[in-house]
Amino acid sequence: MEKFKKVDEYIEAQPERTKEALIVLKQCIFEAAPEAIEMFNYGIPAFALVENGKREQQIMIAGYKNHVGFYPHPTTMEHFSEALSEYKKGKGSVQFPLNMPIPRELVVRMVKYRKNLIQQK
Repeated sequence: MEKFKKVDEYIEAQPERTKEALIVLKQCIFEAAPEAIEMFNYGIPAFALVENGKREQQIMIAGYKNHVGFYPHPTTMEHFSEALSEYKKGKGSVQFPLNMPIPRELVVRMVKYRKNLIQQK
């Protein structure tokens, strides 16, 4: 797997449809958390929602052949489980298929929700 230094390099290296979906996810993250800090975690783009944010204070995204992964944290996935019912999900992740539009408003709400939980701690 290629090692990227910048999130935009990672996104630019993806196939066109994957790249477009990742750009939308990144835009949603910054709409909800303009002060988010770009980094990498587990070799994929991560966005710390607070300064020096550790893994559980980050939201991650990743590109794949047929979907993009969005990793907002298990608490966020649980809170939005009904809204995400049409998507394939893991404990802390959701897959958005490339043949469907990214649910922008939902992603923004999820990021804001996670950010609020972090700030309450």
